[in-house]
Amino acid sequence: MAVKFEKVSNGTYMLDVQGYVCPHPQLYTKKAMEKLKQGEVLELVFDNPSSGESILAMCQTDGNEIVEQTRQAGHAMRWRIRKG
Repeated sequence: MAVKFEKVSNGTYMLDVQGYVCPHPQLYTKKAMEKLKQGEVLELVFDNPSSGESILAMCQTDGNEIVEQTRQAGHAMRWRIRKG
């Protein structure tokens, strides 16, 4: 199981942390967000529901905005987070 972080397009990156449990999705998200420039977007895919609360709180603390939250087939969630 490997964390997948890649550039999707100009200013948009994707982080796939499916299969990981707390606190790993939050930690990987924080590391990924640190690599982004202000205004860039991270598409985060995760499947641990309890990670959502931690990631939401972290985004609020760090000044990042969750611009979209969608649920994919199964129980995976895809969030788009804009760096503040």
